[in-house]
Amino acid sequence: MGPLLLGAILAYLIGSIPFGLLLTHAAGMGDIRTIGSGNIGATNVLRTGKKWLAALTLLFDAGKGALCVLVAQHFGPDMTADVAVAAVVGHMFPPWLRFKGGKGVSTAAGVILAYLWPAALAALATWLVVVVTTRYSSLGAIVAAISVPLYALYFAGATRPTAIILILALLVLMRHAANIGRLLRGEERRVAFGRMQQ
Repeated sequence: MGPLLLGAILAYLIGSIPFGLLLTHAAGMGDIRTIGSGNIGATNVLRTGKKWLAALTLLFDAGKGALCVLVAQHFGPDMTADVAVAAVVGHMFPPWLRFKGGKGVSTAAGVILAYLWPAALAALATWLVVVVTTRYSSLGAIVAAISVPLYALYFAGATRPTAIILILALLVLMRHAANIGRLLRGEERRVAFGRMQQ
C-alpha cells in the first residue's frame, strides 16, 4: 500500500469519528439523529439546548480535521492535499453510520485553518456575520463556502492549497443542497441561543 493511499485511509477514518453523536450519547441526550435536522454536527447539537455540548462538538470536529493536516504536513504537500480532502469526506460519509454523516463545515474549517489559516479566519468571520444577522447557520456555511476559495486565492494565489480549498468548498455546498432548497422556499430553521426557531 502506497503512503498516499495509507494517509488517505487514516485521515478518512479519523474524519469519520462522529463526535456529535458520541458526545450527545455520553451526555445522556440520546441519539442526536432523532433531534432537529437529524444531522450529527454542532448546529444540530445546539438544538438540544446544550451550548457547551455544541461547542465541544465544534471543537472536536474541527480538531480532527486540523490534526490530520498538521501531521500530514510533515510528509510533504502531496500527502497534505490528499489528507485534507479525505478527512472531510470521512466526516461526511462515515462507514459507522452507513455513510450518512455531517455536512463537513466544522471539519473543513479545521482543515483549512491548519492548511491556510488566513483564509480560514476570513471565512469564519464571514460565517459569523451571516449567522448573527440572519440566524441561519446553513446560510452562513453556504456563504462561507462560496467565499473561502476567493480568500484562498487572495492569500495564496493559484496554488495547490487554493485548489484543495475549492474542492472542500464544493463538497460542503453539495452537502447543503437540501438547505439551499429550504432557504429558497422560506422553510429553513433558524438557530439562536441553543433553541430552534421557525
